[in-house]
Amino acid sequence: MDASLNRFLLEIDQISILNDNYVYLLHDHITNATCAIDPSVAEPVLQRAAARGWTLTHVFNTHHHWDHTGGNKGIKHATGAVVIGASADAGRLPALDIGLKDGDTIEFGSHKATVLAVPGHTSGHIAFWFPSDSALFPGDTLFSVGCGRLFEGTPAQMWHSLQRLRCLPDSTRVYCAHEYTLANVNFACSLEKENRALQRRLQDVKKLRATKQSTLPTLLGEEKAINPFLRADSPILQSAVGLVNSDPVQVFAMIRRRKDLF
Repeated sequence: MDASLNRFLLEIDQISILNDNYVYLLHDHITNATCAIDPSVAEPVLQRAAARGWTLTHVFNTHHHWDHTGGNKGIKHATGAVVIGASADAGRLPALDIGLKDGDTIEFGSHKATVLAVPGHTSGHIAFWFPSDSALFPGDTLFSVGCGRLFEGTPAQMWHSLQRLRCLPDSTRVYCAHEYTLANVNFACSLEKENRALQRRLQDVKKLRATKQSTLPTLLGEEKAINPFLRADSPILQSAVGLVNSDPVQVFAMIRRRKDLF
């Protein structure tokens, strides 16, 4: 790629926080806008931004859990960053400035993100999709080879949310909020021992985690082939959990229940 085109790209920097959280810094080289997505704590995020020569202008929250919002107030106090999240969670997102709903478009520098309501993990959960950058930030709705637990939503809600994400282009890079991939892929292999793509992912993930490297982002096209939670309507998965020709919601609920006990 022509180096002169790099300034048009959305630069994404991953920060490992707490035990297994990832915070993402997004930087627009044209306007110098910088965003932190789901900052668990403020100081490491501010330090990374400063090390890159960036000043935080925005905070995006996918949902209200403390390990995704704990840094909101500190970042806002230090930089004046605008905090953005779901209007449905206005009472649960610290220092919220702008509330968004499903289908809204938010401008970030010279880039635009579409807001997707994806309830299930929490009732007000949203995802941020940057179509021109082929980047998805799904919070705790979608993980590599997994999905979030159902704390506030129903299996039907989560299945619908995952179907919405499944409809995005295969080339979409998925920036999940936690490093859960090894545990997820081990569970998926217990359901589908003959899935070759899944076995390849297992070997790749083992190598990466052996040296504490990140397994993310993941490609949505690959997830569509190996993530059991995206495939509750697949005859293979239905057979694996003994629910052939069943309602995908029932199949999804069974897969989620098995993973909770795995």
